[in-house]
Amino acid sequence: MNVIYPGSFDPVTYGHIDIIDRCAKQFDRVIVSVLNNTAKNYMFTIEERMDLLKKVLDKYENVEVDSFNGLLVDYANKKNCPLIVRGLRAVSDFEYEMQMAHVNKKLQENIETIYLVSREKFSYLSSSIVKEVAMYGGDISCFVPKEVEKALIEKINGGEK
Repeated sequence: MNVIYPGSFDPVTYGHIDIIDRCAKQFDRVIVSVLNNTAKNYMFTIEERMDLLKKVLDKYENVEVDSFNGLLVDYANKKNCPLIVRGLRAVSDFEYEMQMAHVNKKLQENIETIYLVSREKFSYLSSSIVKEVAMYGGDISCFVPKEVEKALIEKINGGEK
């Protein structure tokens, strides 16, 4: 069975990687799909986000990194993969994710969404928090892999190391 794990991954965190790792152990193939929403202001380009994901996920033989525009249900149909995985950190995540699952189901009856609850040690972690801590010079090494930390610091410093 194949699954899609969609997200912005701006940047990828250890929380994301934990969900991917758990999926990789349970499913035949995991498609990590980077959303390219032109209405959002991302710190990293879609190419940079995909490159970082590929670097930190290279040990997984059954994980592929891809990107998509538009509706997730259309992308899922194109990939012939009607199962979507979402991570839940808190009740507030569930409320939003449940709404999205219902919309996806209404748009495409064959689409199913399953949820993985974050491990407690990642329940507070988000890409936004990582970026904010990094912007103020805080240590983010416990939140993201070294490749991501380096890229984020370079991005904040305008390309300087």
